[in-house]
Amino acid sequence: MEFIADEYKGLFEPGCILEDVSGAGGDVYRALENRQTVRFTRHGTRYFAKTHLGVGWAEIFKNLMQLRLPVLGAENEFRAIRALAEMGIDTATLVAYTSKGLNPARRRSCIVTRALENTASLEELFEAGRVSVSYKRRLLPKLAGIARMMHDHGINHRDFYLCHFLVDPARPVAPYLIDLHRAQIRARTPRRWRVKDIGGLFFSGFDYNITKRDVFRFMALYSGKPLRRTLQEDKPFWQAVFRRACRLYLQDHARLPAWVIGMAPL
Repeated sequence: MEFIADEYKGLFEPGCILEDVSGAGGDVYRALENRQTVRFTRHGTRYFAKTHLGVGWAEIFKNLMQLRLPVLGAENEFRAIRALAEMGIDTATLVAYTSKGLNPARRRSCIVTRALENTASLEELFEAGRVSVSYKRRLLPKLAGIARMMHDHGINHRDFYLCHFLVDPARPVAPYLIDLHRAQIRARTPRRWRVKDIGGLFFSGFDYNITKRDVFRFMALYSGKPLRRTLQEDKPFWQAVFRRACRLYLQDHARLPAWVIGMAPL
């Protein structure tokens, strides 16, 4: 399969996206055993190319034994970017995608997106102390809205952390959601995957200037209900979210932040 967005038809030779990307040079942004992300420039514009080289049968069987669908290549990200864009959720601009090979263990694929220039992640902004109370108030409805819309349309991210929201200073309350290579798309999002996404988002904010009020406001916005009602009707869900977030945090820390302890048992 091959896709090239209309406005980028002249960027690659049809049928040669993998070869063009391999010869594009650029800077290796991330390199793993079976996946590499490269940032390159063509005609004065920067792009990111994420190439998957096949996961191997061992990785496929390991995931299946753990009752998880393996990520076989760039198709997940390709489909997720298109789905989010159709929903109006800001994400990377899709430039091209290709997949070659019938053997799922050796399938080679690549996705190319426009680089999001002059952006910083929400994690970086929190780390630098650049998230004010007023900014949080404006940002929370956006984050809750993205999570709710995504989940209501059957998409879960699986790496739903503050570091995967990029902010452009020119539009600070319209973050881009990125790094969708593990995203899953179904008719509806199962509860367990909603819990994992929202638990991951909460966990990623535990060390920053988050308050109980921020958390309660997010809960009401995500559920689309008044806080009292979501606490009554959805309490098991939110308890599961906090258990998930706390487990993630305690993997690398001796104890929970005081404000988190104060939330229990919700």
